[in-house]
Amino acid sequence: IATFRKNSYIADLGAMVVTGVYGNPMTILSKQIGMDLVPIQQTCPLYGPDGKPVPKEKDDVIEREFNRLLESASYLSHRLDFNYAGNCPVSLGDALEWIISMQEMQVMHKRAQHMQEIIAIQTKIIEHRRQLKTVKETIATLKNEHLTMIKQRKPKGADNDQNYGRQEFNIRNTQIKMEDTVRMFHEAHAAEKQMEAKLQELEQNRPSDVYLSSRDRLILDWHFANLEFANATRLNNLSLKHWDQDDDFEFIGHHTTVRNGYSCVPVALTENLDIRVNSAVKEIKYGSKGVEVVAENMKTSNSQMTYKADLAVCTLTLGVLKVAVAHEESQQSNTVKFDPPLPDWKQQAIKRLGFGNLNKVVLCFDRIFWDPNANLFGHVGSTTSSRGEMFLFWSISSSPVLLALVAGMAANLVESVTDDIIIGRCMSVLKNIFGNTSVPQPKETVVTRWRSDPWARGSYSYVSVGSSGSDYDLLAAPVIPPSSKDGEGLPRLFFAGEHTIRNYPATVHGAYLSGLREAGRIADYYLGYPEGTPPDIGYSVAEAANLVSVGHVVKLRDLSPIYL
Repeated sequence: IATFRKNSYIADLGAMVVTGVYGNPMTILSKQIGMDLVPIQQTCPLYGPDGKPVPKEKDDVIEREFNRLLESASYLSHRLDFNYAGNCPVSLGDALEWIISMQEMQVMHKRAQHMQEIIAIQTKIIEHRRQLKTVKETIATLKNEHLTMIKQRKPKGADNDQNYGRQEFNIRNTQIKMEDTVRMFHEAHAAEKQMEAKLQELEQNRPSDVYLSSRDRLILDWHFANLEFANATRLNNLSLKHWDQDDDFEFIGHHTTVRNGYSCVPVALTENLDIRVNSAVKEIKYGSKGVEVVAENMKTSNSQMTYKADLAVCTLTLGVLKVAVAHEESQQSNTVKFDPPLPDWKQQAIKRLGFGNLNKVVLCFDRIFWDPNANLFGHVGSTTSSRGEMFLFWSISSSPVLLALVAGMAANLVESVTDDIIIGRCMSVLKNIFGNTSVPQPKETVVTRWRSDPWARGSYSYVSVGSSGSDYDLLAAPVIPPSSKDGEGLPRLFFAGEHTIRNYPATVHGAYLSGLREAGRIADYYLGYPEGTPPDIGYSVAEAANLVSVGHVVKLRDLSPIYL
């Protein structure tokens, strides 16, 4: 959570949405600390790369296809159990692109099949006309024969009864043949008309030349960028099987934003607490007797402080934890050392679970030049690779502030670009949509770079390829010092944060609930388990993944936890 405040301008640089109001602890807090929750209007008009509005009908069609692609990917994973290609786990992005490729192949197959039908009918018509020509010639021949026989007919006489009868038989037989042939001609002619009608229908209803036109693909990419925003990473990084493992636990009700800034939550929750600012944790030592946390004063060089306590609650971001367990990166700033190192099962979970990146560009103006009734409007990128670049603009403040999102691949790329270039790109997009004369220069601007921030190393977690929801449980599991004697081991390191709660990851309410969970867990361990003494616990990987709030009955004492 980080809120920009200057004069009347307010903008959340980090978390800004309360996802679902019913049952959400943020809703309860909002009534206690004065959070100004405002429902988000879901209408989101799109503007193309040329700045012109995308017709709503077109966007609706593409959005339905986007949802159908996600359903197909889910079917591949959960019904067909297609989650590995060779020995490699499949990502959501790969699966979606494969499905799109299969759809394109199906379109090509339909086109080929359609062309084959046209050629088959044309061949039949040509053959039919050849037969009609033969039938016409047969009719003409029979007609001439019939006329000749009539002209040469001899009258009936006593001496030629037999010849007369044969003559009449031949005349009638020729007439019958001619009538049958004429009937055959009319039937064949009618069949030809039907074939011509079918041919005309096929020619007028040709299948699409492509599954998605280039413009359609760009609109689809916008929806992909929106999904990359929700997960804070490229779709190619998401696990096909587990990326949405928390969906069943989402709170219902409309989404809201905090008009007066999300920072009002930590400010209220930390009131009257001893918060040591400008103190960077450098080392966390833990053993059977307790913990020691070595911190460094950021304003005074070579000034270290050591805090001793019975236990520590570690809420370092997953990004910071990743740096801590990556020994080759130990020279980076804000590297925290664990002594002894975290157990292997904890380190592997930290490495497997993904930590994404989402950046924002805040533009503060002196007036509103966009639709004041719309909270959102989207900008369709000009290429697939740039689809996350300023793809969505938010207007959620009562003051004239726009907040542009940079997601996916673009979120990392902008961190190496200067503010001037990024702001210039934003202004170019806005002027392309609203016109050069309608868009004033911003009075204040802010550009986030969460991946480069040594205190964050990113935005929020996601289930990466090769990971699963179980890794959230492993990250939540407390750690018993390896020096503890058998049967006497109490956890000394506890973990909280959005990356430690399987059902509500990547949310403020998830981080908050994880804190309540750890408070209960610590109370169980150190103040007494409410249902008696549980059996001794050893933390294997499997057991850590299923850890619940259990603890040993201990003598009641004054606890001194440290929260990191």
